[in-house]
Amino acid sequence: MQSAVAMASRDLSLLWRRRGDALQPVWFAILVVVLFAIAMNADANILTRIAAGVIWVCVLLANLLSLDPLFRNDLDDGVIEQWMLSPVPLGWLMAVRIFMHWLLTAGPLLLVTPVLALLMKFPAEHIGWLMLALIIGSLLQSLIGAVVAALTIGIRRSGMLMALLTLPLFVPILIFGLASIEAAVQGLNPWNSGLLQLLAALVLAVVLAPWATASALRIAMT
Repeated sequence: MQSAVAMASRDLSLLWRRRGDALQPVWFAILVVVLFAIAMNADANILTRIAAGVIWVCVLLANLLSLDPLFRNDLDDGVIEQWMLSPVPLGWLMAVRIFMHWLLTAGPLLLVTPVLALLMKFPAEHIGWLMLALIIGSLLQSLIGAVVAALTIGIRRSGMLMALLTLPLFVPILIFGLASIEAAVQGLNPWNSGLLQLLAALVLAVVLAPWATASALRIAMT
């Protein structure tokens, strides 16, 4: 726990120094939603039908933008070598690192999601379920994306490669998350089957992804 607190404090201090970079996913999502609303001429019927899909895609792409620098700065500063030499298990350090990354990047984005949903004329009574699905989906994206980010850490300008590797893995998250929300809005039963499958995948990823990320870092650093 002492190492977890130290890493969390370090991530918070780095976030404060790079406040502009931390808000880039939020501005990206707001800009995309506003552009969609303008393109659809603020037609309430059209916006309601596409609201969930637009918000899910915004969260997915915003999360993708934040994955490339996940370990890049740590590599340049020599922090990764210190992690490997530390007596604390590397898998535990990666679990803390991934959680803090999700909290500091997806957290602000999730806070503005209700405003984006209302802007897209999404039904207000279903915003809570949309938020729950996005929390599960975004955390699952961070866990999967961290493994890919660790594998490509030694490659300069790896943004395009990371996108090619992660997008096929993110598509099932988008499909199941969006299907559960659409079923809830339309009143279909059981509407939460996709959400439960995402939750099962999240439990599996929480157990395996930190250790897979640690192994990927060791491979990339050799």
